[in-house]
Amino acid sequence: MITHVFNAVDPVFVMPIFDGAFAAGADYLDMAMSLSRPHESEPYANVGVKLGDEQFAKADAWDKAGRLALVGIGVEPGLSDVFARYAADHLFSEIDELGTRDGANLVVTDDGNEIFAPSFSMWTTIEECLNPSVVWDKDRGWFTTPPFSEPETFDFPEGIGEVECVNIEHEEVLLMPRWVDAKRVTFKYGLGKEFIGILKVLHTLGLDSTELITVKGQQISPRDVVAAALPDPTTIGPRMKGKTCAGLWVTGTGTDGEPCSTYLYHVVDNEQTMKDYDSQCVVWQTAINPVVALELLAIGAWSGAGVLGPEAFDAVPFLDLLKAPKPEGFGSPWGMREQ
Repeated sequence: MITHVFNAVDPVFVMPIFDGAFAAGADYLDMAMSLSRPHESEPYANVGVKLGDEQFAKADAWDKAGRLALVGIGVEPGLSDVFARYAADHLFSEIDELGTRDGANLVVTDDGNEIFAPSFSMWTTIEECLNPSVVWDKDRGWFTTPPFSEPETFDFPEGIGEVECVNIEHEEVLLMPRWVDAKRVTFKYGLGKEFIGILKVLHTLGLDSTELITVKGQQISPRDVVAAALPDPTTIGPRMKGKTCAGLWVTGTGTDGEPCSTYLYHVVDNEQTMKDYDSQCVVWQTAINPVVALELLAIGAWSGAGVLGPEAFDAVPFLDLLKAPKPEGFGSPWGMREQ
C-alpha cells in the first residue's frame, strides 16, 4: 500500500498530483507549491493568486480527513523554513526579519571555457525570477515589487564570498509568516549580473512565455524551447566546480534580550557530492531534505494533518538527523554564524 506521494516534478504539475494523492488516500510531499498568477492591474504592488493558494484552499479537507500534505520541503523552500522554526524556538525572543539568502560560486565549463548552464530547471527559474517578487510585512501583509528589486551584497560562508542578491518570488515568503512570528519575511537570490541580464533579454524577446506559438506549423512554448536548448542540469555535475549555500539570515532580539543577527546555513561542495553520490550539488542539496522528512514521518517524529509547511514541525529532529554521521544520519552538517 502506498502511504505517501512525493512530488518532485515541475510546479506546473503540482495540483494534479496534489489532488490525485488526496483522491488515492495517500499523504503528500512536494518541493515547490502551486503556481501564482500576478495581479491583473497592479502586479508590482499587490499580490494576485499567491504561490500555494490553491493548495491552502483545500487545507480543511486534508485536515478533516486526518491526512497530511507537507508542502515546500526541498532546500528552499524546505531547509530554510526548518531554520526559521529553529531560530524562533531556540535563538530569538523577537524576530525582525526572516531573510532567506541563497548564493553560490559554481562554474560550469565546456572544453575549459565557462558556459551558461543553470544548475536547476530553467523553466522554474524563469517562472520565479521574472514574476513579481513577493515580500511579507507584519503591517502590510503580502505585497509585491518588481523582479530583481532591493539588491544587496551578502557575504556567504565557507569560501563562497560576496554575491549580489535580489528579491524574487519564492515559497518561503508565503510559508514562514503562517507559523513563525516575524515583522518581515524576504527571499533574495544570488543570481549574478550575467544571469539577470539573460533573464531580462528572454523577457524582452518574449522567450519567457508559456503561451503556444506556431513555428513552421508546430505549436510550441517559447519557454520550453529555452529550457530544451540549455544543458540538462542533471548532467552538468562532472563539468561543475564550486559550492552552493542555502540559508536564512535572522535578525531581531536574542533570548538574552540583546540585538542578534544570525545566519543559519547549509553549504554543499559539488566535488564532494559527485564523489559520494554521482550527483551535482544543487540537485543533491534539494533532494536530501524530503528524504530526511520522510524518515521523520516514518518513525513518527513528525506528524500532523492538513496542508502544512516545514515551519509547523519541531526543527530539532530534522537538523539532528541531517548532520548526524552516516549511517545513523545523513552526514551533512549545517552551520550557524553571527552575520
